[in-house]
Amino acid sequence: MLDQIERESAENEDSCHVLFRTAPAGVEFNKLRKRLIRNMREAIEKFAMVRPGERWLVAISGGKDSYGLLALLLDLKWRGLLPVELLACNLDQGQPNFPKHILPDFLDKHGIAHRIEYQDTYSIVTDKLPEGATYCSLCSRLRRGHLYRIAREEGCSALVLGHHREDSLETFFMNFFHGGKLAAMPPRLLNDEGDVEVLRPLIYCAEPDLAKFAEAMQFPIIPCDLCGSQDGLQRNAMKAMLDGFEQQMPGRKDVMIRALGNVRPSHLLDPKLFDFAGLNQPAD
Repeated sequence: MLDQIERESAENEDSCHVLFRTAPAGVEFNKLRKRLIRNMREAIEKFAMVRPGERWLVAISGGKDSYGLLALLLDLKWRGLLPVELLACNLDQGQPNFPKHILPDFLDKHGIAHRIEYQDTYSIVTDKLPEGATYCSLCSRLRRGHLYRIAREEGCSALVLGHHREDSLETFFMNFFHGGKLAAMPPRLLNDEGDVEVLRPLIYCAEPDLAKFAEAMQFPIIPCDLCGSQDGLQRNAMKAMLDGFEQQMPGRKDVMIRALGNVRPSHLLDPKLFDFAGLNQPAD
Protein backbone atom coordinates (compact mmCIF):
# COMPACT_ATOMS: atom_id res chain seq x y z
CA MET A 1 0.00 0.00 0.00
CA LEU A 2 2.76 2.47 0.91
CA ASP A 3 4.62 1.72 -2.33
CA GLN A 4 1.35 2.50 -4.11
CA ILE A 5 1.25 5.92 -2.46
CA GLU A 6 4.82 6.66 -3.52
CA ARG A 7 4.04 5.71 -7.12
CA GLU A 8 0.86 7.74 -7.25
CA SER A 9 2.47 10.86 -5.80
CA ALA A 10 4.39 11.16 -9.07
CA GLU A 11 1.32 10.71 -11.28
CA ASN A 12 -1.33 13.21 -12.33
CA GLU A 13 -3.78 14.87 -9.97
CA ASP A 14 -6.57 12.42 -10.82
CA SER A 15 -4.65 9.69 -8.97
CA CYS A 16 -5.54 11.11 -5.55
CA HIS A 17 -8.57 12.37 -3.69
CA VAL A 18 -9.42 15.99 -4.45
CA LEU A 19 -8.31 16.98 -0.94
CA PHE A 20 -4.73 16.07 -1.80
CA ARG A 21 -4.48 17.72 -5.22
CA THR A 22 -2.93 20.86 -3.74
CA ALA A 23 -0.94 19.04 -1.03
CA PRO A 24 2.83 19.55 -0.85
CA ALA A 25 4.82 17.29 -3.16
CA GLY A 26 7.99 17.23 -1.07
CA VAL A 27 9.69 14.22 0.46
CA GLU A 28 9.00 15.26 4.05
CA PHE A 29 5.27 15.58 3.50
CA ASN A 30 5.11 12.22 1.73
CA LYS A 31 6.92 10.61 4.67
CA LEU A 32 4.50 12.23 7.10
CA ARG A 33 1.46 11.16 5.08
CA LYS A 34 2.73 7.58 4.79
CA ARG A 35 3.45 7.41 8.52
CA LEU A 36 -0.05 8.58 9.42
CA ILE A 37 -1.63 6.16 6.94
CA ARG A 38 0.50 3.31 8.27
CA ASN A 39 -0.52 4.04 11.85
CA MET A 40 -4.19 4.36 10.90
CA ARG A 41 -4.17 1.14 8.90
CA GLU A 42 -2.54 -0.69 11.78
CA ALA A 43 -5.31 0.38 14.16
CA ILE A 44 -8.10 -0.40 11.66
CA GLU A 45 -6.74 -3.88 11.00
CA LYS A 46 -5.60 -4.79 14.51
CA PHE A 47 -8.94 -3.89 16.07
CA ALA A 48 -11.10 -5.26 13.21
CA MET A 49 -12.92 -1.96 12.68
CA VAL A 50 -14.14 -2.56 9.13
CA ARG A 51 -17.17 -4.53 8.03
CA PRO A 52 -17.47 -3.94 4.26
CA GLY A 53 -20.58 -2.11 3.10
CA GLU A 54 -21.32 -0.32 6.37
CA ARG A 55 -21.65 3.43 6.79
CA TRP A 56 -19.53 5.52 9.15
CA LEU A 57 -20.39 8.90 10.65
CA VAL A 58 -17.14 10.88 10.88
CA ALA A 59 -17.35 13.60 13.52
CA ILE A 60 -15.59 16.77 12.41
CA SER A 61 -15.21 19.72 14.76
CA GLY A 62 -12.95 21.95 12.70
CA GLY A 63 -9.85 21.09 14.73
CA LYS A 64 -6.64 19.62 13.33
CA ASP A 65 -7.38 16.08 14.53
CA SER A 66 -10.82 15.71 12.98
CA TYR A 67 -9.66 17.28 9.71
CA GLY A 68 -6.78 14.81 9.63
CA LEU A 69 -9.08 11.92 10.43
CA LEU A 70 -11.45 12.78 7.60
CA ALA A 71 -8.66 13.38 5.06
CA LEU A 72 -6.86 10.12 5.82
CA LEU A 73 -10.08 8.09 5.74
CA LEU A 74 -11.00 9.64 2.39
CA ASP A 75 -7.49 8.90 1.13
CA LEU A 76 -7.83 5.22 2.05
CA LYS A 77 -11.30 5.01 0.55
CA TRP A 78 -10.11 6.64 -2.69
CA ARG A 79 -7.48 3.91 -3.00
CA GLY A 80 -10.03 1.15 -2.45
CA LEU A 81 -8.58 0.27 0.95
CA LEU A 82 -11.59 1.24 3.05
CA PRO A 83 -14.81 -0.45 1.84
CA VAL A 84 -17.26 1.66 3.85
CA GLU A 85 -19.34 4.75 3.11
CA LEU A 86 -18.28 7.94 4.89
CA LEU A 87 -20.53 10.78 6.04
CA ALA A 88 -18.87 13.78 7.68
CA CYS A 89 -20.86 15.45 10.44
CA ASN A 90 -20.39 18.68 12.33
CA LEU A 91 -22.51 19.45 15.39
CA ASP A 92 -22.80 23.21 15.80
CA GLN A 93 -23.35 23.54 19.55
CA GLY A 94 -24.06 27.23 19.62
CA GLN A 95 -20.72 28.44 20.98
CA PRO A 96 -20.31 32.22 20.77
CA ASN A 97 -18.73 33.44 17.55
CA PHE A 98 -18.66 29.96 15.98
CA PRO A 99 -17.91 30.53 12.25
CA LYS A 100 -20.80 28.59 10.76
CA HIS A 101 -19.65 28.92 7.15
CA ILE A 102 -16.16 27.38 7.41
CA LEU A 103 -16.98 23.68 7.55
CA PRO A 104 -19.87 23.68 5.04
CA ASP A 105 -17.74 25.66 2.61
CA PHE A 106 -14.80 23.30 3.04
CA LEU A 107 -16.91 20.15 2.66
CA ASP A 108 -18.85 21.50 -0.33
CA LYS A 109 -15.68 22.65 -2.06
CA HIS A 110 -14.22 19.15 -1.93
CA GLY A 111 -17.44 17.29 -2.70
CA ILE A 112 -17.54 15.53 0.66
CA ALA A 113 -20.89 14.09 1.77
CA HIS A 114 -21.86 15.73 5.05
CA ARG A 115 -24.52 16.78 7.51
CA ILE A 116 -24.42 19.95 9.60
CA GLU A 117 -26.59 19.78 12.71
CA TYR A 118 -27.42 22.70 15.00
CA GLN A 119 -28.14 21.97 18.66
CA ASP A 120 -27.68 24.70 21.27
CA THR A 121 -25.99 22.63 23.95
CA TYR A 122 -23.87 25.64 24.93
CA SER A 123 -26.86 27.30 26.64
CA ILE A 124 -27.61 24.07 28.49
CA VAL A 125 -24.03 23.79 29.75
CA THR A 126 -23.79 27.43 30.87
CA ASP A 127 -27.16 27.12 32.62
CA LYS A 128 -26.18 24.02 34.58
CA LEU A 129 -22.58 24.86 35.49
CA PRO A 130 -21.40 27.73 37.72
CA GLU A 131 -19.49 30.64 36.25
CA GLY A 132 -15.80 29.83 35.83
CA ALA A 133 -16.34 26.08 35.61
CA THR A 134 -14.83 23.98 32.84
CA TYR A 135 -17.50 23.15 30.29
CA CYS A 136 -15.66 20.43 28.36
CA SER A 137 -16.88 17.31 30.17
CA LEU A 138 -20.61 18.08 30.10
CA CYS A 139 -20.34 19.56 26.61
CA SER A 140 -18.70 16.37 25.38
CA ARG A 141 -21.41 14.14 26.87
CA LEU A 142 -24.18 16.19 25.28
CA ARG A 143 -22.37 16.21 21.95
CA ARG A 144 -21.88 12.44 22.02
CA GLY A 145 -25.59 11.86 22.64
CA HIS A 146 -26.55 13.93 19.62
CA LEU A 147 -23.95 12.22 17.44
CA TYR A 148 -25.33 8.79 18.40
CA ARG A 149 -28.79 10.01 17.40
CA ILE A 150 -27.54 11.35 14.08
CA ALA A 151 -25.71 8.08 13.40
CA ARG A 152 -28.99 6.20 13.87
CA GLU A 153 -30.91 8.62 11.67
CA GLU A 154 -28.31 8.32 8.91
CA GLY A 155 -28.07 4.53 9.06
CA CYS A 156 -24.49 4.59 10.31
CA SER A 157 -23.14 1.65 12.27
CA ALA A 158 -20.20 3.58 13.70
CA LEU A 159 -19.29 7.01 15.01
CA VAL A 160 -15.66 7.74 14.12
CA LEU A 161 -13.70 10.13 16.35
CA GLY A 162 -10.33 11.84 15.97
CA HIS A 163 -8.72 10.88 19.28
CA HIS A 164 -5.00 10.20 18.86
CA ARG A 165 -2.07 8.69 20.77
CA GLU A 166 -1.70 11.57 23.21
CA ASP A 167 -5.44 11.60 24.01
CA SER A 168 -5.28 7.94 25.00
CA LEU A 169 -2.12 8.32 27.07
CA GLU A 170 -3.42 11.42 28.88
CA THR A 171 -6.64 9.59 29.72
CA PHE A 172 -4.67 6.61 31.02
CA PHE A 173 -2.61 8.73 33.39
CA MET A 174 -5.64 10.73 34.53
CA ASN A 175 -7.30 7.45 35.50
CA PHE A 176 -4.04 6.19 37.02
CA PHE A 177 -3.37 9.26 39.17
CA HIS A 178 -6.90 10.46 39.93
CA GLY A 179 -9.32 7.59 39.23
CA GLY A 180 -7.50 4.71 40.85
CA LYS A 181 -7.85 2.46 37.79
CA LEU A 182 -5.96 1.36 34.72
CA ALA A 183 -8.04 2.52 31.76
CA ALA A 184 -7.44 4.52 28.60
CA MET A 185 -9.42 5.39 25.46
CA PRO A 186 -10.29 2.13 23.70
CA PRO A 187 -9.85 2.00 19.93
CA ARG A 188 -13.28 0.46 19.56
CA LEU A 189 -16.31 0.26 21.86
CA LEU A 190 -20.06 -0.24 21.74
CA ASN A 191 -22.36 2.43 23.15
CA ASP A 192 -24.64 1.67 26.11
CA GLU A 193 -27.63 1.07 23.83
CA GLY A 194 -25.63 -1.46 21.84
CA ASP A 195 -26.48 -0.03 18.42
CA VAL A 196 -23.58 2.31 17.53
CA GLU A 197 -19.87 1.60 17.71
CA VAL A 198 -17.27 4.24 18.51
CA LEU A 199 -14.08 3.91 16.46
CA ARG A 200 -10.76 5.71 16.95
CA PRO A 201 -8.58 4.94 13.92
CA LEU A 202 -5.98 7.59 14.91
CA ILE A 203 -5.17 5.90 18.22
CA TYR A 204 -1.58 5.16 17.12
CA CYS A 205 -1.09 8.54 15.39
CA ALA A 206 1.06 11.15 17.12
CA GLU A 207 -0.46 14.55 17.83
CA PRO A 208 2.61 16.43 16.51
CA ASP A 209 2.30 14.52 13.23
CA LEU A 210 -1.36 15.51 12.95
CA ALA A 211 -0.46 19.14 13.66
CA LYS A 212 2.18 19.12 10.89
CA PHE A 213 -0.26 17.40 8.53
CA ALA A 214 -2.98 19.98 9.18
CA GLU A 215 -0.54 22.85 8.60
CA ALA A 216 0.76 21.34 5.37
CA MET A 217 -2.78 20.68 4.11
CA GLN A 218 -3.83 24.23 5.07
CA PHE A 219 -7.02 23.11 6.76
CA PRO A 220 -9.22 26.03 7.89
CA ILE A 221 -8.86 25.41 11.62
CA ILE A 222 -11.61 26.54 13.99
CA PRO A 223 -10.32 27.29 17.53
CA CYS A 224 -11.55 24.99 20.28
CA ASP A 225 -11.82 27.75 22.91
CA LEU A 226 -14.61 29.85 21.41
CA CYS A 227 -16.75 29.28 24.50
CA GLY A 228 -14.03 30.67 26.79
CA SER A 229 -13.61 27.35 28.61
CA GLN A 230 -10.48 25.22 28.50
CA ASP A 231 -10.00 21.54 29.21
CA GLY A 232 -9.35 20.69 32.86
CA LEU A 233 -6.11 21.31 34.70
CA GLN A 234 -5.66 17.57 35.27
CA ARG A 235 -5.45 16.80 31.56
CA ASN A 236 -3.15 19.77 30.98
CA ALA A 237 -0.86 18.44 33.71
CA MET A 238 -0.81 14.99 32.09
CA LYS A 239 0.02 16.56 28.73
CA ALA A 240 2.92 18.50 30.24
CA MET A 241 4.21 15.41 32.03
CA LEU A 242 4.13 13.30 28.86
CA ASP A 243 5.79 16.05 26.83
CA GLY A 244 8.52 16.21 29.49
CA PHE A 245 9.11 12.45 29.23
CA GLU A 246 9.31 12.69 25.44
CA GLN A 247 11.76 15.59 25.57
CA GLN A 248 14.06 13.81 28.01
CA MET A 249 13.70 10.36 26.44
CA PRO A 250 12.56 10.58 22.79
CA GLY A 251 10.29 7.75 21.73
CA ARG A 252 8.70 7.22 25.18
CA LYS A 253 5.18 7.99 23.94
CA ASP A 254 5.40 5.27 21.31
CA VAL A 255 6.64 2.83 23.95
CA MET A 256 3.78 3.77 26.28
CA ILE A 257 1.02 3.45 23.67
CA ARG A 258 2.36 0.00 22.77
CA ALA A 259 2.41 -0.91 26.47
CA LEU A 260 -1.36 -0.37 26.60
CA GLY A 261 -1.65 -3.31 24.19
CA ASN A 262 0.80 -5.55 26.07
CA VAL A 263 -0.96 -6.19 29.37
CA ARG A 264 0.17 -8.97 31.75
CA PRO A 265 -2.64 -9.57 34.25
CA SER A 266 -0.48 -11.92 36.35
CA HIS A 267 1.85 -9.00 37.06
CA LEU A 268 -0.87 -6.63 38.25
CA LEU A 269 -3.02 -6.70 41.40
CA ASP A 270 -6.51 -7.50 40.12
CA PRO A 271 -7.82 -10.94 41.17
CA LYS A 272 -10.74 -10.50 38.75
CA LEU A 273 -8.26 -10.70 35.87
CA PHE A 274 -5.93 -13.37 37.22
CA ASP A 275 -6.60 -16.33 39.52
CA PHE A 276 -4.04 -15.65 42.21
CA ALA A 277 -5.85 -18.02 44.56
CA GLY A 278 -5.33 -20.80 42.04
CA LEU A 279 -1.58 -20.53 42.55
CA ASN A 280 -1.87 -22.12 45.99
CA GLN A 281 0.31 -25.19 46.24
CA PRO A 282 -1.48 -28.38 47.37
CA ALA A 283 -0.63 -29.48 50.88
CA ASP A 284 1.77 -32.45 51.20
